[in-house]
Amino acid sequence: MVLKRLLGSKAARSLTVLSVAAEAKRAFKNGRRIRAAGLLVLAALAWKWTMLGMLAQGVLKLVRGGRTPA
Repeated sequence: MVLKRLLGSKAARSLTVLSVAAEAKRAFKNGRRIRAAGLLVLAALAWKWTMLGMLAQGVLKLVRGGRTPA
C-alpha cells in the first residue's frame, strides 16, 4: 500500500507527466510527430495513472536500445 500511496502522490504524478512531456518534446524536435502526439496523450493519461507513464518510458528506453537521448 505504501507504493500505491507514493505513486499516487501529487509530486510523483507531476514528475511523471513532466518527464513524458519532455520525451514528447524531444520526439517532436527529432521529427517524430506521431510519437510526439502519442506521448502528449500519454502525458495527459499519466496524471491519472502514474504507472502508465512509467511503463511508457521503460518501453521507450528498450526501443532505443538502452541508450539515453542526446
